[in-house]
Amino acid sequence: MFENLSERLGQTLRNVSGKGRLTEDNIKETLREVRMALLEADVALPVVKSFVAQVKERAVGTEVTKSLKPGQVFIKIVQNELEAVMGEANEKLNLATQPPAVILMAGLQGAGKTTSVGKLAKYLVEREKKKVMVVSADVYRPAAIKQLETLANEVNVAFHPSSIEEKPVDIVEGAISEAKKGFYDVLLVDTAGRLHVDNDMMGEIKQLHSAISPIETLFVVDAMTGQDAANTAKAFNDALPLTGVILTKADGDARGGAALSVRHITGKPIKFIGMGEKVDALEPFHPERIASRILGMGDVLSLIEEVERKVDKSKAEKLAKKVQKGKGFDLQDFKDQLEQMKNMGGMMGMMDKLPGMGGMAEKMKDQANEKQFNQMEAIINSMTPGERARPDIIKGSRKRRIAAGSGTQIQDVNRLLKQFTQMQKMMKKMSGGGMKKMMRQMKGMMPPGGPGGPGGFGGGGFPPR
Repeated sequence: MFENLSERLGQTLRNVSGKGRLTEDNIKETLREVRMALLEADVALPVVKSFVAQVKERAVGTEVTKSLKPGQVFIKIVQNELEAVMGEANEKLNLATQPPAVILMAGLQGAGKTTSVGKLAKYLVEREKKKVMVVSADVYRPAAIKQLETLANEVNVAFHPSSIEEKPVDIVEGAISEAKKGFYDVLLVDTAGRLHVDNDMMGEIKQLHSAISPIETLFVVDAMTGQDAANTAKAFNDALPLTGVILTKADGDARGGAALSVRHITGKPIKFIGMGEKVDALEPFHPERIASRILGMGDVLSLIEEVERKVDKSKAEKLAKKVQKGKGFDLQDFKDQLEQMKNMGGMMGMMDKLPGMGGMAEKMKDQANEKQFNQMEAIINSMTPGERARPDIIKGSRKRRIAAGSGTQIQDVNRLLKQFTQMQKMMKKMSGGGMKKMMRQMKGMMPPGGPGGPGGFGGGGFPPR
């Protein structure tokens, strides 16, 4: 996400250097480039005009202190404005009402509305510890009702049945009554979508809204539609009192125009962002973290939160003790590490959140894709427990059997064993006092002043590439 914008802004902002102060003349060219970068990212024109004007107003005449370079000051201004455009900070769902808190989901067909209901249900259960029920009021597509039922079973939440013979208002009122009896905290309501905004659709959803008075009305929109996403959101916002937006399919959006346009055009906050097809691929939208990612500074906070949630701590502790005791690192441990990495969205998902690695992630796409993770797992699964514990016994005939069993070539098995050996060597270094030695070496590689000092990431400048 935002690859194109990050690259363009990265090149542009690195050019603002060597100036004693920021003046209209010496930032004129940079502002023009920033404007072009935003337009290419499919950001809506009114947003681009306002953004560039704000940056110019704040930058011109700004004195540059001795501890910071002009480029760093300018980047800080751009970062603050990016945050302002997207909404300063994450706005949480308002669930402060007599249970059940009714959340109405609106949006066009194909935007990922039903999937988002399932994802949001999982989020509320796991992270907010809420008792959740879901219901579909989409009486035009029986498949949508079935899809929601399947998702509800998958994420383990209650599903209120509905059918195409019923009226949407009756369906939802029945669900509210059921949710009250069952002491549910939240009721998520999926509604019908259309291929475009039309009067019938708007009339129906307005009627439903006034009948059930939801505490939250969320508009679900596909990020890949760029600035059209903001325009559609505005059409819905004119008809319905929206309280927020869920931006879906953001992982497939290399431009990022929707994320930068929606708030400005609708005045409504983006509350969640969908970053993949899996049911746990829904994250609260943090403008400050997204701005940091756009400027190539990574998103370490989100990465830490993801590690906390998704890494199996008992397995990690077991491996750490095993390595410290010098008992070695075998292929089963290697497989466990691959699984943990897959849970974290693979190598690409992790690199995207590390400072200065946005461009690197793009270069590594061919080397670290999910297909290769799956292939490596299949190869290890084709080995016997003895082979996993003692990889050195894997020779000619064993390699042929493993390759045939995993549907791969012998060279694929050789490549995996080579990668495993490299990791094994690294683990050996970490046993005993090796870890401390390794940390000392890494400290020596840090820029002067450490991660927060001049030349590091804390000064608001670009990390060295």
